Amino acid sequence: MSGAGSRRVERVAVLGLGNVGCLIADMLAERGYSVVGADADGAKAGAEHAVQLDVSDPAALARLFSEVDAVVSCLPYYLCSEVAAAAHAAGIDYLDLTEDVPTSQIIRELAKSGSSAFIPHCGLAPGFICVIGAGLAGSMDRPERVQLRVGALPRTPNNALGYAFNWSPAGVVNEYLNPCEQLHGGVRTSVPPLSELEPIVIDGTRYEAFTTSGGLGTLCETFAGRIEQLDYKTMRYPGHCDLMRFLLQELRLGHKRKLVQELLADAYPPVRDDLVIVYAAAHGLRGERVTREEFVRVYRPREIAGSVRTSIAWTTAAGAVAMLELLAQGTLPDSGFIRQEDVGLEDFLRTSAGRLLADELPDSLLDEAPVAGVS
Repeated sequence: MSGAGSRRVERVAVLGLGNVGCLIADMLAERGYSVVGADADGAKAGAEHAVQLDVSDPAALARLFSEVDAVVSCLPYYLCSEVAAAAHAAGIDYLDLTEDVPTSQIIRELAKSGSSAFIPHCGLAPGFICVIGAGLAGSMDRPERVQLRVGALPRTPNNALGYAFNWSPAGVVNEYLNPCEQLHGGVRTSVPPLSELEPIVIDGTRYEAFTTSGGLGTLCETFAGRIEQLDYKTMRYPGHCDLMRFLLQELRLGHKRKLVQELLADAYPPVRDDLVIVYAAAHGLRGERVTREEFVRVYRPREIAGSVRTSIAWTTAAGAVAMLELLAQGTLPDSGFIRQEDVGLEDFLRTSAGRLLADELPDSLLDEAPVAGVS
């Protein structure tokens, strides 16, 4: 992707200091950015270069944003639109991790009149998986089918759900309840969440995959009429989907989102030893030859910025930090709404954060996207 010229992004606010937010702040500081973290929890805000902040207070947001060039929102999806509006008013760049479709639509509208860049869906899914999917599709002359699958799981499941909430309970419940966009026959369509259950085996371990919302970001809009079939599914251990259908649909707990979030978070707390599984496949034509390209990887905890980080934390953080690096170096436009698929896979992998994910990529993708010599 051609660059938009040099851009001054030196001071960054990170809102929401959970595991992912803290790691993003640490990674940015490690790369020489001036970082201020903010959280409503005074205990979290007590860390160095962190402040306590109520994001529902427009004046407080305005004061913070007057001192930075960009903000990365690691907050729950339902708070992101307020932060985006404040970033728009302050004229600073905005990035977030949300998978929520209505929130991203609000952000897109803000970007139409803004003087800065708005980049939602940073992270893993949506995020890195969208860059991979677009890269696989772009490697073919006529892509026909693209399948994207991501799972964030405990390495050793010890409960009926086979799950632990290493990610936001609000975000997980949201994606289990909202309609899921796909392409069928090249046309954008919507299917129910927790549907289209399929088995999948990786490295000899059996998983299941089913529809959840938001994982494709804006891919369906981008590739409508160009790809016959495009879908995203979440991966879990077998039996998870049926139990969640029972809880959310038969018991109708889906109508009580806050209650079910609290119940699930209390019953299935985070674990340190987790896995992130990423699977992407594209089927189509290269010239006159039918071809299929696959990317399959299992990520594990690793040491980053001086501490061992969970798989879901570091893979998500790497995706967001890579996008900020691309923005700062002028590879991305300096204003408007930027989609994950607007980012070339080679550009992504050449960032210092992208190299963390490139270290785990198959040789076939590394051949197309060399990262040697990156500072």
